Amino acid sequence: MAKKKNEIKQELQDKIFNYFLSNPQAINNYKQVAKALGDEGQENKKFISGILYKMAKEGLLIEVYKGKFKVNPLHLEKQKKLGPFITGRVDMKQTGKAYIITEDILEDVLVESNDTGYALHNDLVKVRLFPKRKNHKTEGEIIEVLERPKTKWVGILQRSKNFAFLVPDNKSMPVDIFIPLDKIKGAKEGQKVIGEITEWEPPAKNPFGKIVEVLGDPGDNEVEMHSILAEHGLPAKFDKSLEKEAEKIPEKIGKEEIQSRRDFRKETTFTIDPADAKDFDDALSVKKIDDEHWEIGIHIADVTHYVKTGSKLDKEALNRATSIYLVDRTIPMLPEKLSNMVCSLRPNEDKLTFSVVLTMNGKGKITKSWIGKTIINSDKRFTYEEVQAIIEKEKGDFLKEITTLNSMAKIWRKKRMKDGAIDFDRQEVKFNLDKKGKPLGVYFKEQKDAHKLIEEFMLLANRTVAEKVGKPSGRKKPKLFVYRIHDIPNMEKLNSLSNFVSKLGYKLKTDTRENIANSFNNILKQSQGKGEENLIETLTIRSMAKAVYSTKNIGHYGLAFDYYTHFTSPIRRYPDMLVHRLLFTYEKDQNPGSQKEYEDMCKQSSDMEKKAQEAERDSIKLKQVEFMADKIGEEYEGLISGVSKWGIYVEIKENKCEGMVRLSDMDDDFYFLDEENYQVIGQNKKKKYKLGSPVRIIIKRANFLKKELDFELLE
Repeated sequence: MAKKKNEIKQELQDKIFNYFLSNPQAINNYKQVAKALGDEGQENKKFISGILYKMAKEGLLIEVYKGKFKVNPLHLEKQKKLGPFITGRVDMKQTGKAYIITEDILEDVLVESNDTGYALHNDLVKVRLFPKRKNHKTEGEIIEVLERPKTKWVGILQRSKNFAFLVPDNKSMPVDIFIPLDKIKGAKEGQKVIGEITEWEPPAKNPFGKIVEVLGDPGDNEVEMHSILAEHGLPAKFDKSLEKEAEKIPEKIGKEEIQSRRDFRKETTFTIDPADAKDFDDALSVKKIDDEHWEIGIHIADVTHYVKTGSKLDKEALNRATSIYLVDRTIPMLPEKLSNMVCSLRPNEDKLTFSVVLTMNGKGKITKSWIGKTIINSDKRFTYEEVQAIIEKEKGDFLKEITTLNSMAKIWRKKRMKDGAIDFDRQEVKFNLDKKGKPLGVYFKEQKDAHKLIEEFMLLANRTVAEKVGKPSGRKKPKLFVYRIHDIPNMEKLNSLSNFVSKLGYKLKTDTRENIANSFNNILKQSQGKGEENLIETLTIRSMAKAVYSTKNIGHYGLAFDYYTHFTSPIRRYPDMLVHRLLFTYEKDQNPGSQKEYEDMCKQSSDMEKKAQEAERDSIKLKQVEFMADKIGEEYEGLISGVSKWGIYVEIKENKCEGMVRLSDMDDDFYFLDEENYQVIGQNKKKKYKLGSPVRIIIKRANFLKKELDFELLE
C-alpha cells in the first residue's frame, strides 16, 4: 500500500510541477492547485499540501505567502535551457487528449486534454516531455503551436440572439468556433457551413472565426459531398480559366510528332478498366514473335506531352497531386478535356503514349526491354467483367492474347509472393446509387484474375522503369529519380501485433523478413470471413510504414521490390508525370534540376494522397449510414469487429456496415472492457462478448451528421 501511495504522490508532484511551469506567474495554495488538476487533484487533495512544502524544500517552488506557492524562477530558467523538447504533429482524439506523432523519439507522446493548450488536430507543435514514469507511456505538454495547416472547418451553425457558434463535424476538433453575427455570411440556423479560424489567444476558451462559405442544408447529397471535400481541404471543381486553357490543347497529332515515335498502331492493343471509367491511363499490346517469345507493350498516356512544366495546368495538377474517388463522383487531377478525351486511351483513336516494351518467353522470363515514346491505336475497350468472362469461358475477342497475358501475370504474381510480397486482397465496398446519390444497394468488388492481370503488368512496368534509372551501373552516381517507397515494419508495433493475434489463435513470426511476410499472408488468409478480419487487416497495415513518394530509394517492403516507382497512371497521379519527365530528360541527356525541388513535390503528392484516401473513406461511411437509415428496427446477423470502453463494434455480415452497441444500452448487467483479451464482460453474470463472436443486432439509430450507426443486441 505504501508503494502505491508513493507512486500517487510522485505522479501528483510531476503534474503539480508541470502546472506551475505552465503558469509561471501563478501563486496558488493547495486548494487552488487541487482545482487546477481537476478530478485527480480533488481525489488526492489530502496529499497536495505536503507535496507543495516538499517541492519548496527541494527548490522547485517558492513559498511567497504562508501556504501559497509559485515556481522558482531559477528553476524555470534552468528548465527552459535543459528541455527536453520535441516537435511533432498533433493527433487529437474525441476526448480532447492528443498523441504527438514525432520522429524525435521512437514512440508517440501522450498529451492529456488539460495540457494541449491552443493546439488543434494536425498542428505542428513544440512539446515539453514530462519525466518518464516506469511502465507508463511517454507524456508531455504542448507549449507552442509552430504551424497550423488547417484553419478551415466544416460544421453546423448554431445561432443565438447575440452570437453564433460553428459546431465542427470533425470528431478530432475539441472546441466549437465562436462566430460574431456580422461574420456569418447570411447562414441560417442549422445549415452546413465552412468556417475559418481568425484568432485564438489566451484567455479565450474558444477560437474566433468567420463563415467563408454556406454549403446548405445537412442531409442533401451535394452538400454532404462538398462538406467531405472541404473538410479535407480538397477542391470540388476547376476554375474556368483552367478549363479554358485545357480547351486550347489540340487533339490532332502532327506528322512530325508521329515520326519521332515508335509506332504500335498496327499491333493488337486493348484497354481493361472498370465499367464506369472514362480516363484510360494504360493499354496493353501483344505480339507473338516466335513459338517461344511474345512482345508485351505496356502503353501509358503521354500526359506530359500536353501538360508543360510550369504551366497553369501543371501547377494545378501539382496542387491537387491526385484524382479523388468519392462514392458518387470522381474529382479529376486534370480537367475533363485532358483526363477523359485528349490523354485517355480511347479505342480506335491515335494516342500518344510512353511505353515499356518487354520481350518474354512463355515462362514469363524477360529477355529484352525497351522504354520510350510511342503512338498507339487501341482496338478495343474491355471492362474487367468482360475479360473475366473470356478467361473463365475460354472464348471471346483476343482470347489467345488475354490467356497468354493471364498465364504470365500468374507467374509474376507467384514469384512476387515467393520473394516476400504481402497480399492485401481487400474487398471494396460499392453502392448502387439513384440519380440523387441515394444508396439503393451495397455490393463488393472482388479482385479476380482480370484485375490481377492488369495489376501485375502495371507493377512490372513500374519496377522496370525504376530499375532502369535507379540500379547502379559501374561507378556512375545514381540519377535523381522519384520512387514509391515503403519502409520495413516498426518492430515495437510488430511485437504488439504479435501479442494481439496470438490471443486470437494466430501466429506471427517476427525473426526474419521472409517469416514476417509469410506470417502476414497466412494471418490475412486465415482471418477472412471472421469478425476480426477487418481489425487484423487494419492493425497489420498500421504496424507497417506508410508507402510514400521520395527521391531517396529504400525499396518497397510490401511488394518485395528493391526498386519501384509510379509510372503507369499520369492522368490521375502527379508523381507519374514527374517520372515521365525525368525519363525524357535523361533520354535527351539534360539536367533534371535540384533534388530538393523534387523532394518537395514528392511530399506534396504523399500528403494529398492521404487526404484523398481519408475523403474516400468518409464518403463510404456516409453512404453506409444513409443506406441503413430507413432500416431502423430491422434485425441482422453480425460479427463483433472491435471492443472499446464505450461499447462493442459490430459489422453486419451481408453489407459490411459497422455500428456500435453502447455498453450503456446493455442493461442486463454492468459490462466493463477487458482490454487485454479483447472482450467486454458482465460484472455479475460474467457473460462475455469477444472480438470475432457472432451476434444478432437490431438497427437502433442512424446519425447522419456523425456518420455513425447505433445497434442494439438481441439475445
